[in-house]
Amino acid sequence: MAEPPGRLPAPSRVTRCRGRFAPSPTGLLHFGSLVAAVGSWLFARAAGGEWIVRMEDLDPARSLPGAAPAILDALAAFGLASDGPVLMQGTRTAAYAAALKALRDTGDAFPCWCSRSDLEPCDGLHPGRCITPPRDRRPAWRLRVGSAKVGFDDRIQGRFEQDLAREVGDFVIWRADGVPAYQLAVVVDDAAQDITEVVRGADLLDSTPRQILLQRRLGLPQPTYAHLPLALDACARKLSKQDAAAPVDPANPLPALRAVLGFLGQRVPAATTPRALLEAAAAHLDIAAIPRTGCAVAAFAAARNDAG
Repeated sequence: MAEPPGRLPAPSRVTRCRGRFAPSPTGLLHFGSLVAAVGSWLFARAAGGEWIVRMEDLDPARSLPGAAPAILDALAAFGLASDGPVLMQGTRTAAYAAALKALRDTGDAFPCWCSRSDLEPCDGLHPGRCITPPRDRRPAWRLRVGSAKVGFDDRIQGRFEQDLAREVGDFVIWRADGVPAYQLAVVVDDAAQDITEVVRGADLLDSTPRQILLQRRLGLPQPTYAHLPLALDACARKLSKQDAAAPVDPANPLPALRAVLGFLGQRVPAATTPRALLEAAAAHLDIAAIPRTGCAVAAFAAARNDAG
């Protein structure tokens, strides 16, 4: 039986939890990335589920040569091997194009030639109708949000609600340079990979209502969500590859792993290998102990050094 317009073919559903870690190959694995990797692994394993890695390499201009294999090697050194093949988003353009077509067919997606400067008078939010007329160049594609208000219960942050029309506006799902936008790609891939639980940094909490709306428009299942506290630098900024955050040392994984567990409010087991440490931590995962807000990584430097 054919799928109705606006819906993608239904993904197969797994019978147990499946989590994922989805780094971008824009730099090497740093402490903040390791927090997300370990946190997502612990949630999946504590539920008796699987954990897979997806490489979000959609934007070649931002990717660092050699970063993807270096990240995978580092994860393996920290005891974090994917339970399935590593999916590379750069190979998935056809799947994202099919999702865009489905949204175009229902009128949920529309072409837009507005630039950021065009939208400055609207506080950067698209007002629901394009400010600029069609131009002699390729447009971006936006999702028409209408009057959508989306809320969900985060397993760490609690209830989160967003009035998309007032707080986000019609948002880009396909960029003018021909690259699928993150919001669309992540929704399509989470469904295709049967992800039941998304555990990631709290900087993406604000993106989740957009992704839930896309799931609803495409007829895709909605995972549960848990947004971890962010690792911050001394100036209270999120650690990021773009700011040259120092990479973790795969040759000496135990100190960083112990520091991550402390950062997440977990008991640090007495184990002498990365995998044994992780498995013991998963067996005693205390979600209620995970802090909702982040803190400076410097507070855990002593723990890393003392545990080495």
